[in-house]
Amino acid sequence: MDTSAAVRGQHVQRNGVALAVVTAIFFMWGFLTCLNDILIPHLKAAFALTWVQAMLVQFTFFGAYFLMSLPAGRLVAAVGYKRGIVAGLAIAGLGALLFWPAAHAHVYGLFLGALFVLATGITVLQVAANPYVALLGPERTSSSRLTLAQSMNALGTTLAPLFGGLLILSAEPRTDAQLALLPQAEALAYRVAEAQSVQVPYFGLAVALFVLAAAIWMFRLPTIPGVEEGAGEGRLRDALRHPHLRYGVLAIFFYVGAEVSIGSVLVNFLSMPGIGEGLTEQEATRYVSLYWGGALVGRLVGTVLLATLDPRRLLGLFALVVMGLLAVTMLAGGGLAKWAVVSIGLFNSIMFPTIFALAIARLGALTGQGSSLLVMAIVGGAVVPLAVGWVADHHGLQVSFLLPLLCYLYILFYAWRGSRSSA
Repeated sequence: MDTSAAVRGQHVQRNGVALAVVTAIFFMWGFLTCLNDILIPHLKAAFALTWVQAMLVQFTFFGAYFLMSLPAGRLVAAVGYKRGIVAGLAIAGLGALLFWPAAHAHVYGLFLGALFVLATGITVLQVAANPYVALLGPERTSSSRLTLAQSMNALGTTLAPLFGGLLILSAEPRTDAQLALLPQAEALAYRVAEAQSVQVPYFGLAVALFVLAAAIWMFRLPTIPGVEEGAGEGRLRDALRHPHLRYGVLAIFFYVGAEVSIGSVLVNFLSMPGIGEGLTEQEATRYVSLYWGGALVGRLVGTVLLATLDPRRLLGLFALVVMGLLAVTMLAGGGLAKWAVVSIGLFNSIMFPTIFALAIARLGALTGQGSSLLVMAIVGGAVVPLAVGWVADHHGLQVSFLLPLLCYLYILFYAWRGSRSSA
């Protein structure tokens, strides 16, 4: 019997089981992140917010990535990928629990604080799980493997709008003008009830996160030889000497900023009279689910394509298509604009995992530092939506799609040039 072949077979089987377990984590953080798209219109109505104020949801959530990714990287370097994943799930669970007192107090700032804690947990998960999956096998298939794991993330983002629409946006929405006609006490009672409708959904999510943390703790995840043992070595400055990582950090910044901006305004955009043709906010959540469902389909198909095609070429092609769809979204109206913006999800599908895998390629023991920098760049989801909110407040929601279009232009550059740089 060929002993070496048997050992290789056991190694592949063990890695396959580990990949299947870790993908459950991708589902959870995709679900939690996409719920922000439902929270924004909900809290905007509950607290009578402007677009810039409402976008503080994303600013707080994704700002945590910038502030906490380096501490998260040090945590993962100290305790390893498995314990880092467990810690991330537990912290996210605590953040979800904090929604209960925030809703009870009816204070917008407390919601933002709960979101920051929740996002801190997801930051730890991103730092630990993304490089773990990318390194759990041959480098040539890392983009394909990470895209497969991210397909579970897309499944979470597909289901979250349906969940949020059913449990959070279930009440009949009332505009500020309608509320102004009500007695002050009745209008206040409506806003308080709207805020408190998030308590039970987020409590359930907290329980699920704690259960998943316990399950991961009991499961024996394999280590990554030559990487995990040296994860604490080297400095960020050493990692940044690799140009493909430097350009990749910017690519993640602009991609996440564009993706989050589009998702954040989608419910309101689709319910505009000239676009959604009479859709209510709750009905619009079904199209948000289709938007993220497109990302799920794209990632499943992309897993196969990326195993055989050049990831850079596919990334560049998808960036070009999204730029065209955004142009149609800005210039058209009615069903054409509606389906153009919903279709963007399909072509967003491979972008994050492909950029991430290209950026950490060939980093070796510096992979942990590179991963921390890339997760820090997710702060684009905090910065770009604020800029989009300002444009929407001053020039209209449809014009604000120009900023995401410019973000995808940089991704096109990264696909064709930036990712090919070598140290």
